[in-house]
Amino acid sequence: MSPLRLFAGLALAASLVLPAAAQQNAVPAGPLVTADWLVKNLDNPKIRVFEVSVDTGVYERGHIPGAVNIRWHHDLVDTVKRDIVSAKNLQAQLQAAGVDKDTTIVLYGDNNNWFAAWGAWVYEVHGIGAQVKLLDGGRKLWEAKGLPLDTSVKTFAKSNFVLPAGKPQFRAKLADVLAVVNSNGQNKTVLVDIRSPDEYNGKIIAPEGIKELSVRAGHIPGAKNVPWGKAVAADGTFLPAEQLKKVYADAGIDGTNPIITYCRIGERSSHTWFALAKILGYQNVKNYDGSWTEYGNAVGVPVQNNTGLVWQGK
Repeated sequence: MSPLRLFAGLALAASLVLPAAAQQNAVPAGPLVTADWLVKNLDNPKIRVFEVSVDTGVYERGHIPGAVNIRWHHDLVDTVKRDIVSAKNLQAQLQAAGVDKDTTIVLYGDNNNWFAAWGAWVYEVHGIGAQVKLLDGGRKLWEAKGLPLDTSVKTFAKSNFVLPAGKPQFRAKLADVLAVVNSNGQNKTVLVDIRSPDEYNGKIIAPEGIKELSVRAGHIPGAKNVPWGKAVAADGTFLPAEQLKKVYADAGIDGTNPIITYCRIGERSSHTWFALAKILGYQNVKNYDGSWTEYGNAVGVPVQNNTGLVWQGK
């Protein structure tokens, strides 16, 4: 075979193979990536995987290869005052992880991605939500599939990444919530309490063993109770979009009016915020990260308590 014909044959083969490979490695559209996609893209230099788990030591015992450990109680918050991480500190973290403006950040964690979703919301507030994906199913599904875990910690060359302008419109404050509560129905914002029915109704103040508590039990008056778990399947993945729509529509939540999600400290409600804002694409969805530990400790605010519990000890 002549060198020219050989070259032409190789070029043809490459033209047939490369598009398939490129399609396989292309970052999926939408806010989620699958475990099957991620395991094939762990060596992609444009991908950074961040683990955000609540249980201490989970990352150290084994994490997705190359994943960076994000300690939610340190890296995603202000460690002195109650607030989310500052733009300055977040930018330094992202630079240390080698993140650039064309990097896709994949977040995952334990507990059905509660704190990974919290991370996605924090990143959204800081203006980089378009670069963020959530690993559907989180650690739970990754481990169930027997996919690789690693104990080594990878380091990256520092980047010069600069955070864009933030998007505070995705965050609700106490004043925003009270504006709804005190409007006599004129403010059509829908408050969504994603805690358990026992928390919502005031039977308990918080789940057993939780340290961050409030002085009062119950819920914000007018809030609809749609527990976060209704949005996920048994394997921890989100329900398909059409099923998600029905879950919330059955509670009168269809994206027509603004939405504020809340829970106890803002992490479970971030999971519901992600479902509503990122998967369903509803506009004007805020997460109230102060949640019940702020509202239930505030003096003089209206509270609805369906059980009359005053103190958890009785």
